[in-house]
Amino acid sequence: MIIDADCHISSRKFDSLSLTADDLLERMDRCGVDRALVWLRPTYNKEIDLENQAIYQAVQKYPRRLIGFGWANPSLGAEHAAATIRRCIEEYGLAGIKFNGAQDYFVIDDDALALPLIEKAAAYGKPIAFHCGADFYENTHPYRLGRIAGLFPEIPFLMVHMGGAGRPSLHRSAIETASRYPNITLIGSAIDELPILSAIRQLGAGRVCFGSDSPFLLMHVQLAKYRALLEEFDEETYRAVLGGNLARVVDQSPS
Repeated sequence: MIIDADCHISSRKFDSLSLTADDLLERMDRCGVDRALVWLRPTYNKEIDLENQAIYQAVQKYPRRLIGFGWANPSLGAEHAAATIRRCIEEYGLAGIKFNGAQDYFVIDDDALALPLIEKAAAYGKPIAFHCGADFYENTHPYRLGRIAGLFPEIPFLMVHMGGAGRPSLHRSAIETASRYPNITLIGSAIDELPILSAIRQLGAGRVCFGSDSPFLLMHVQLAKYRALLEEFDEETYRAVLGGNLARVVDQSPS
């Protein structure tokens, strides 16, 4: 089973890049992706409530194809973010929560703003995803996620982009952080192939997930890249990276 671990969908087409759930399913079907982990793509006015609801509705419509995460933005206020976390987990039944300090302009391990909300999310025992990229490295540096992972060792964390999403990438810091904290799994989206290979070789087959970062990158191109770079590995590694690892983290059967 192939699972794309990084896809953004929207409630509507608000620009040329926007993908609705139906659009995403068409892309998945064209390139043979069985399931996708989906979270919202923030609108320009940062109104995320409707977009989180769209994630819920998409998962309800395609429960065998989509795995939904909620999106919490501490910059919209602690009360709003806490209510978002509660709604996404308790009401929508989503598989986890994502934080993005690059798009939402906050330091992901800020003691006053972010950590109290991360603690609220962690109380549910669900996976928590973080954008960790070079595009806003001060806010989202992999070392910051390492600090968080150390504070909540019982929670599985997904490091989205593993320090990529810009140049120069922070993949060495990402791999080093993941080596110290076994509760971190890397999603190799929006990053070149050599860092992904380094992560697999250094951390082992069980710590890296395929992700396309759709719609910002083309799913079929990113999948082809992964298939090519995994040719040197055995079938077990191939299956783990292309779906099994993500399925394990979010407790979704790969069969």
